Amino acid sequence: MKAALRALVLAFAVCFLLPVAGATLWWVAQDRPDGWRTADWGPSGVLPAASATPEAAIHVLAARTGGLKGAASVHSWLVWKAAGAGDWTRADVVGWGRPVRLDAYAADGRWYSNDPFVVGSVTGARAADLIPRLRAAIDAYPWNGEGSYVIWPGPNSNSFLAHVLREVPQIGVALPPNAVGKDWLGPGLGAVRDAGGDIHLSAWGLAGFSLGPRTGVEVNLLGQTFGLDLVHPALKLPAVGRVGS
Repeated sequence: MKAALRALVLAFAVCFLLPVAGATLWWVAQDRPDGWRTADWGPSGVLPAASATPEAAIHVLAARTGGLKGAASVHSWLVWKAAGAGDWTRADVVGWGRPVRLDAYAADGRWYSNDPFVVGSVTGARAADLIPRLRAAIDAYPWNGEGSYVIWPGPNSNSFLAHVLREVPQIGVALPPNAVGKDWLGPGLGAVRDAGGDIHLSAWGLAGFSLGPRTGVEVNLLGQTFGLDLVHPALKLPAVGRVGS
């Protein structure tokens, strides 16, 4: 019994504590703005102009968030355009008022001065087919009332994105392992099997497990994820993110 307990403690230390500690040491050494007022929220140039992209497109973006929590988490959002549209539409969740916001920021805007990266994309006819379903999932997001946002364990901005991606799994994107809140399925114990075949289990967003072609194998603990992407081979590390393709 003691040997099994020691093995569990060692696994927790190696898989969760060490990556978080390493990411925190790296993060505190970075030059960061003092707060949201001094942060750069302008376009980053990660995405091309909508007018230069004639086909339909959906992009999932993420960027490190602000303050010390940026050591352990990203903020994620959705961007899309119909074929021929001259502007991008952006949807994400914020922590005041009604959480879901459309076009509150530039489509590829920096988040607390941090450049975003593209988590995954769908383009062309497939994107055109999925955009109406995407909009329906956003409109039906169940935690969009004032005061619904909870920074940890959720529902937060990453809970919103994860919900939409479960509702429209054909987008084929899984959020990064350091998207804190993505594993929140609702209050209490939750179990979901999405249309893409992925299984998600969660206990208040504090502990959980995911398995499937989109998420691979994930163990979720206190908002962080350790796991493996089996389709696009990569190691998923808490606070650090994906290591691999």
